[in-house]
Amino acid sequence: MAGGAYISIALGFAFGGAIVGKIKGSSFFLWFLISGAVPVIGLLAAVCYRSERDELRRECPTCGRVCKLHDALCVRCGTELEFPERALASEAATPVAS
Repeated sequence: MAGGAYISIALGFAFGGAIVGKIKGSSFFLWFLISGAVPVIGLLAAVCYRSERDELRRECPTCGRVCKLHDALCVRCGTELEFPERALASEAATPVAS
């Protein structure tokens, strides 16, 4: 009986952490595992985790791919990125085209 209650509680926290992580632009599965393994701490970590959508971006000078400002390398071409003079707006600040 106690084992079933713990599993129910852990699954509730796992889904809660996963949903919060997905809303912030991270992996649903990763936050599901973290929040399920350590229920209360995992959910608190997901809530405190920074939102990927709010990060400023920059354009790679070699291939033109838009990367996060904190990225040191372009994942498409492997160019080492210097800190830009001008940053692009975050995904959250960019209006979505209909």
